[in-house]
Amino acid sequence: MLGEALRLIRVYHDLKQKQAAERLEVSTSYLSEIERGLKTPTLDIIQRYATVFDMPVSSIMFFSENLDQKSTLDQARTFVAGKVVSLLQFLEARSGRTHAE
Repeated sequence: MLGEALRLIRVYHDLKQKQAAERLEVSTSYLSEIERGLKTPTLDIIQRYATVFDMPVSSIMFFSENLDQKSTLDQARTFVAGKVVSLLQFLEARSGRTHAE
């Protein structure tokens, strides 16, 4: 989720990938691969983000960790919601009632 955190930081600062790549002194394709999670950013790249976007490296890492937790919570909610809907449909079928009733 570090790549997603870096992407969100860039978007928050209203920069296109090309603009951010220039400021970070990396290629646009490399930045794209990092943001899509295809490449892991080096500590040097994270430090460049911290400098360019004027924020501590620790804040970037904390933000990334919280995105991971949010993703896990969203997945859990979706899973539980699906099970609840299935259970309600099962109970509806057993009772003989239809959606129109």
